[in-house]
Amino acid sequence: MSSDDWKPTACILCYANCGVEVQTEGRKITRVRGDKAHVRSKGYICQKAQGLLHYAAPSERLTSPLRRRTDGTFEEISWDTALDEIAEKLVAVRDTHGADALGYYGGGGQGNHAAGGYGIGLMRALGARHMFSSLAQEKSGRFWVNGRMFGSQNCNQVPMVEDADLVVLLGSNMWEAQCEPGARIHLRELGKEVTRKLIVIDPVATKDTEFADLHLQLKPGTDTFLLGAMVAMLVEKGAVDEDFIAAHTHGWAEVKPAIAEIPIDDYIAKTGLDRSQVEQAVDMIAAAHRMALRSELGIEMGRNSTLNSYLHNLLFLVPGHFGRPGTQMIHSWLMPLVGNSKGATSAVTGMPEIGGIYPPNRFPAEILNDHPDRLRAVVIDSSNPANSAADTRRVEEALEALDLTVVIDIALTETAMKADYILPAAAQTEKWEFVLFAFAFPKNYFFLRAPIFEPLEGTRAEPEIYAALAARLGLLPEAATLDQLKSKAQTDRAAFAAGFFAMLKENPALGFMAPLILHQTLGQTLDGAASAAVLWPACHSLAKRHPDAVRRALESDSDGPVLGEALFQAVLDGRHGTVFTHHLDEDVWDLLAHRDSKVQLAVPEMLDWLGRLTDEGEADDANFPFVISLGQRRMFNANQIVRDPRWRKRDGMGGLRVHPDDLSDLGVGDGGWITVKTATGQLTARAEADDALRPGYAVLPHGYGMAFTFADGTRMHVGPRINMLSSSDYCDPLAATPYHKNVPAALERASNLEVARCEEEANRLDAYLDIGAA
Repeated sequence: MSSDDWKPTACILCYANCGVEVQTEGRKITRVRGDKAHVRSKGYICQKAQGLLHYAAPSERLTSPLRRRTDGTFEEISWDTALDEIAEKLVAVRDTHGADALGYYGGGGQGNHAAGGYGIGLMRALGARHMFSSLAQEKSGRFWVNGRMFGSQNCNQVPMVEDADLVVLLGSNMWEAQCEPGARIHLRELGKEVTRKLIVIDPVATKDTEFADLHLQLKPGTDTFLLGAMVAMLVEKGAVDEDFIAAHTHGWAEVKPAIAEIPIDDYIAKTGLDRSQVEQAVDMIAAAHRMALRSELGIEMGRNSTLNSYLHNLLFLVPGHFGRPGTQMIHSWLMPLVGNSKGATSAVTGMPEIGGIYPPNRFPAEILNDHPDRLRAVVIDSSNPANSAADTRRVEEALEALDLTVVIDIALTETAMKADYILPAAAQTEKWEFVLFAFAFPKNYFFLRAPIFEPLEGTRAEPEIYAALAARLGLLPEAATLDQLKSKAQTDRAAFAAGFFAMLKENPALGFMAPLILHQTLGQTLDGAASAAVLWPACHSLAKRHPDAVRRALESDSDGPVLGEALFQAVLDGRHGTVFTHHLDEDVWDLLAHRDSKVQLAVPEMLDWLGRLTDEGEADDANFPFVISLGQRRMFNANQIVRDPRWRKRDGMGGLRVHPDDLSDLGVGDGGWITVKTATGQLTARAEADDALRPGYAVLPHGYGMAFTFADGTRMHVGPRINMLSSSDYCDPLAATPYHKNVPAALERASNLEVARCEEEANRLDAYLDIGAA
């Protein structure tokens, strides 16, 4: 059955989540185009959106709960059996070993966030404290720094690239990553407009550098030294905005002498750059009226990652590039992507909770030990740590060591293969969904997506799974109470609100279950959009915190609960997205979380770390003479949602990019096979000569290594499983963020046996893609 109607939805292959429209035939997406009516992306999309054509291939879908047999294979079971057994075993683990033995991993994959509040609420109601998220694989250091400097770990800045006269890209491949709607348009404009400048700081000469006025091609892993030298040089040149510092910050008196101690020339020498290059960049920053600084995983997953985030903030704060159009601003949230932790730590590893979550890097250590409070049962939702977390082998060992592993997903992922129970979820195109990546100012946006297909038979949306599990666990109020609330929600939203909050006040233990109570009451009145019920209190809270910004967004003169209801209805009705706040520029100071609305520049832990940095050497290990980046952005990689390799029109095997001189020294030609070895493991990849790299530096892409099932039923990992090479111990000392971008490695020509194996796999993939041997 064919439909010529264009249906609005969103691209789910990066956090920009641009609005798209699709045409369908049966259960397949056949065409994709940008949604010109989308409130933020306005029709802009990149090449990755075509990957939606291959999302959730039927051959990869799970349609029945699975239970592991004693021989390691899986058997199909009913939903009732699966939920009954899971509930019984969760309670048994808790009652035997305590609630700290329970954990949760996930909270929503890319573009798939509706489940998070429901799953986390359920697990916390059971007493679980350990929540793990892939966000903490990347961003924990940044969250921690934001908490200390801006007052809350979810007090996030956004660079105002469109209005800046100087844009600095720091470890951010904007052309390939498409990290915001219109990314390539912005780059082209920066390349054309003589009054605007672009600085790119990256060890690789990316496409971004073609538009740049200056490219600082530093040695991999030396970002901390470059950032420290640049901040110190700003001070040395008198390029400190003293008026801004005095009016809007605290702590400069402690920071300034620490910066003055930085040996600028020694730091620059470590980067492999000339002082003149760094000085040119600093002069451009000092001369700029409005600088926007965009950083990404290049520094957030590089050496000294938390200190990098601190120095990144100083680089725009010291010269006063904050709180004005075209600089860095703080944005509002409809629902915060992360929480604001208050010092909780793991009893097992001592790891601090940051942003309300623990890092995947500490997940194996929470299991593989003899501590009485170690994790023993984990629910994993929309996440694939067996491929995406550091040290694949150790993660797999940890999953196998658990007493109970429950995976909720749409496909038989690498993690699902280690589970005791697998629950088949509805795909993102089959349910109401939303994302929490709302990073914009002065207007901010939210997109609640309607399903474009009916759920595949045998699958369920995650909130429905959690609601059914909660009922079996006895965590929900009695059915009669839920029915009364549902009736009120249907006829009188104000009466529903009064009854709902009165119930929570009378029984505070139900607090964690609030999302699921909303799902089972208000949610059942929303014409199928039950998962959106969790947005109702968020809309009311936002309308209460920032009423003027909400009124501007809605072009409304309402107030109080009426304004909150109007916002909730706008979100429900917004088939092309909704503007949920429209701030004035001066509102940025109200969005700071410190009571005095000032930035705290002095962070003692960071200043101490900076003081020790001068003693840090780049220790050379003759066994690992190369540095490899695990996770390069490319045209056809994004995340681990699309498992069908047909969406990659090029680079199907995920080539290892190496400088031509290094290839020559290794005796390997372009297209040959190289074995990469690290202290953790090894893999073999096809070589690709790339003179955009510095010699001694090699890169592999992320988003590969997923096992794909071919027509004959066999499975093959397509491309490199890069976390075979990474170590969970090689990480940031504070946030435990893995140093994926700077892994010491050895490269060697692959053995004849390895070459034969790899060629066979490559030929098989080519045959599937119809671009090689048939």
